Amino acid sequence: MTTWLITEASSGLGRALAEHVLAAGHQVVATARNTSALDDLQAAYPQTAMVAPLDVTDPPCIGAAVTAAEEHFSGIDVLVNNAGYGYTVADEEGEDEAVARLFATSFFGPVAVIKATLPGMRRRGAGLIVNISSVGARITIPGGGYYSAAKAALEGLSGSLRKEVEPLGLRVMVVEPGSFRTDFRGRSADRSRVRIGAYDQALGRTDAPVLRPAARRTGQGGGRDRAGRREQ
Repeated sequence: MTTWLITEASSGLGRALAEHVLAAGHQVVATARNTSALDDLQAAYPQTAMVAPLDVTDPPCIGAAVTAAEEHFSGIDVLVNNAGYGYTVADEEGEDEAVARLFATSFFGPVAVIKATLPGMRRRGAGLIVNISSVGARITIPGGGYYSAAKAALEGLSGSLRKEVEPLGLRVMVVEPGSFRTDFRGRSADRSRVRIGAYDQALGRTDAPVLRPAARRTGQGGGRDRAGRREQ
């Protein structure tokens, strides 16, 4: 029986993986910023599922979740860095705050979780780190530059980490999913409020309604259209 810690297991790939691992008879520490979405999982597997709040952009929260997991199940065998979201925008349209938040979630967050988990794995001389990347790290598309950059950064770190921890008995794996049925392009997506018409053709944009931004942000200058975007 192995113990898995999965970040952002409330929906999508993380949720599906947690369900599969539990059904196979293993133990799962299912984490999410909002753990209420995991109550049913805890109820279905009271002995082998543990739910813990975890925001990968909050270092104290990361430390508390990892410590609780190690105390509850006597260690973490597999870490799955799954937290992340999409950000669709032409590179020139990228808002500094939004880009920083994207990297905080998709790169610096996973790094922090890895660093919190590694000491326990090193003591036991065994462990697997699975970093969920994207095919976008290899096949870049218009509008996906920042997302691809964040995933490519995670892959670059994973490569060096693999060589560093292999002599210690640990393994590192990168998974590059393509498109499949999750809410990646819905609730989990973010788009800039800045819109520069010169990039509409390259990004295939039309006048159809676009996804609402995942979080309210401020910008400088420019009027706003009915979709809430800044026009230039």
